[in-house]
Amino acid sequence: AERLIEQAIPPLRRKVSKWLRFPRNGRVFPDTVAFFRRHRHNGAANSLVDILRRGGDDKDEWIPVTKLGRLVKEGRIRSLEEIFLHSMPIKEHQIVDHFFPPTAGKLKDEVMTIKPVQKQSSAGQRTRFKAYVAVGDFDGHIGLGKKCSSEVATAIRGALIMAKMHLVPIRRGYWGKNSGLPHTIPMKLSGTCGSVSVRLIPAPRGTGLVAAPASKKILAMAGLEDCYSTTRGHSRTTGNFITAVFNAVSASYGYLSPELWKPTVFSKAPFQEHTDFLAKEAESAKADAAY
Repeated sequence: AERLIEQAIPPLRRKVSKWLRFPRNGRVFPDTVAFFRRHRHNGAANSLVDILRRGGDDKDEWIPVTKLGRLVKEGRIRSLEEIFLHSMPIKEHQIVDHFFPPTAGKLKDEVMTIKPVQKQSSAGQRTRFKAYVAVGDFDGHIGLGKKCSSEVATAIRGALIMAKMHLVPIRRGYWGKNSGLPHTIPMKLSGTCGSVSVRLIPAPRGTGLVAAPASKKILAMAGLEDCYSTTRGHSRTTGNFITAVFNAVSASYGYLSPELWKPTVFSKAPFQEHTDFLAKEAESAKADAAY
């Protein structure tokens, strides 16, 4: 236990410095575990207790807990498009990290806005921070997540995880002649959130993104080069504004245009195709639990 605590102390030293004074050599006294267990309501205490319960810091090791995660880790699903084709929900952000490794740097993330929110309680006002984070590969994939927490870093981390789990494909098209690579949206799109209503209109090649700075980031991260936009409502609320833009661009695959009228070739869903593999995994998990 002491060895595991020593492994977990370096990333948590800054957080817990105001609660406990550590020796300079980083040695942890045996009563430190009891201290953290008494202070479970603190973020650092929860992190350390979770590390102890898992038996070590398994940050680099992903143990999937869903069927989709097991198929992705074993290589049975080779691309995100297979997941989107069968409309399977992504419940683990490590699935996106598997296809977009953080070391490759292809999937970019950006903090869109952070604002404080308050709740009145009997002890006074309770202030928390709400963060919006967008992720995109600038090539047809965009995700937006939001998270509220008492700490800014925790809110950003949670919003980043939510954004990865809400990653969606964006359909791109042409304005006028279908030559070259797709550069704009294929049709007029609209999205709403709260009082904000956003409408996106296809634009000729070379127009650029005619939009506000916040919505321009969302459109650029989605891989769009040319687009007109119009907004109604209280767009000063940045969170609702960027959510409305995200809802608009994510609806691009919701329209059945003539080029998609070709006969559909149906294929088995991954859960049905790999039924035997999932059954073996379930049996082995039961055996381990019984043991």
